[in-house]
Amino acid sequence: MTNKIAMVIGSWGSYNECNERALGSKWLDFDDYCDWDDVAEELRKEGFLLDGIDEELFVQDIEGMPDNSVNWDLMSPKTIFELIKKSGVLESNYKYEVMQAYCEVCTFDEWQNLVNDYEEDWDRDIVLYRGQDLYDLAYDLVNEFYDLDKMLGNLASYFDYKSYARDLSYDGYTETSYGVIEIR
Repeated sequence: MTNKIAMVIGSWGSYNECNERALGSKWLDFDDYCDWDDVAEELRKEGFLLDGIDEELFVQDIEGMPDNSVNWDLMSPKTIFELIKKSGVLESNYKYEVMQAYCEVCTFDEWQNLVNDYEEDWDRDIVLYRGQDLYDLAYDLVNEFYDLDKMLGNLASYFDYKSYARDLSYDGYTETSYGVIEIR
């Protein structure tokens, strides 16, 4: 699967010790942990004092998540981990790609609200047409639902797919780097 999400966690307490005891975890792959308690245990093994100086954690780095739509400093590592686990994006490449595409179009906060409201069913009103642009989608939709040759005869070749693609963009379809996303 390509939907690997991993995080490096740091501690404000250690950070504020002026690097005398600066701690940073290794890359923690979310797939390796069932719940936050497993992550906390890994941090303890690395020397974090979670009931003391290292109680307040922060995200040092994260990969596999959209980085243009969220300030990771404002979210706790635990919140991020639990959100990802609840969303189902680790188990489904499609959900992972939909999340990435959705966060290109909307904000991470909006995606987080969907997950908090609908959990693993957060993508129920979102469709990703992988690898397509609006023109491709317009062509496919018209030819799937209409037999232009039968309806228009020789005039079918004059159908303006480019204009139809433009109109799709007004109706909730948006191009992303993953394909066209439709938000209903």
